[in-house]
Amino acid sequence: MTAEPDHNTTPPANKPLLALAALLLLLPIVAILWVSTYARTGPELGGVPFFFWYQFLWVFLCAGATWSAYKIVLKARPHRPMTGGAPDGPDDGSDR
Repeated sequence: MTAEPDHNTTPPANKPLLALAALLLLLPIVAILWVSTYARTGPELGGVPFFFWYQFLWVFLCAGATWSAYKIVLKARPHRPMTGGAPDGPDDGSDR
């Protein structure tokens, strides 16, 4: 006999990986809200003041951090496999 999978509980999550994902999401927020670190005009990059290119750089860094956090969360929270059985009732759309 094979044991039936328990569908009422979720697998345990890897909490250190979830903490890392939270840190990755927190970094861009802190970097942008800490205005005193970039409230200046120099150095310029291609004639664009530091204030502007620093914020624009964080658009791409934030996207990378969000994607990385997403991938880490997928790894930290394992997927519970579905059973191969049929659903409990007929799925003929009669409940409309």
